Amino acid sequence: MSIESSKDLLRMKEVSEAVGLTLKKMREYAQPGMSTYELDEYGGALLQSYGARSAPKLTYGFPGWTCISRNHEVAHGLPSRNRFLQEGDLVNIDVSAEMNGYWADNGGSFVLGKDTRGHTHLVDASRNILAKAIRNIKGGVRIAELGRMIEMEAKKSGYRVIKNLVGHGIGRSLHEAPEEIPCFYDRHNLGRFRKNSVVALETFISTGATHAHTASDGWTLTTRDGSYVAQHEHTLVITDGEPLILTEANAILD
Repeated sequence: MSIESSKDLLRMKEVSEAVGLTLKKMREYAQPGMSTYELDEYGGALLQSYGARSAPKLTYGFPGWTCISRNHEVAHGLPSRNRFLQEGDLVNIDVSAEMNGYWADNGGSFVLGKDTRGHTHLVDASRNILAKAIRNIKGGVRIAELGRMIEMEAKKSGYRVIKNLVGHGIGRSLHEAPEEIPCFYDRHNLGRFRKNSVVALETFISTGATHAHTASDGWTLTTRDGSYVAQHEHTLVITDGEPLILTEANAILD
């Protein structure tokens, strides 16, 4: 969507703050031994307290309030009573929601507790690459060139990018134009970022795999080669300079 009024901006800030705070508090609440179901229920209660509705449930009938992925899972992980968080897990929480007709999307990977498996460098790379991408996005910039920068930065850090998961436009629905904001250079993508438009910009930084595949549950996306993937995402308003980070409440760039 395009921000066309002060009401648009206010409503986008409200829903973005709700998802940002939910993500931040879920990360703080997560503990080794906790089921992903318990963590998701906590997130669902938070969204409800803010007056927001889970976007995955509304849009796809997803069987959870949020997406919680672990280790070799890339995205869209199903919350479960039988899946338990462990010390050193690479955890990704993706929170998206609707409130008053406006939508926002936010995600972040982190290491749970002590980094017993050496995931910190990967998580830091994903976070830092997103931060650099945000600094370089503005009206008129080619979407393909931003993808090139993300892929090059990943290579510099010793990683690859997932090519079949992308960022997207957002605002009046969960997915809007531009439909694809990839983490790599796609010469066929001729689009440019537009001033005042709202996008969900995200990184998918991988230790090896370049594609995610749907697991037997029909929802969870995983790597087939045992690769790990870190993801970070913010909802932004594009400007002539640095964008306005609407989901900054989660502080994933700190």
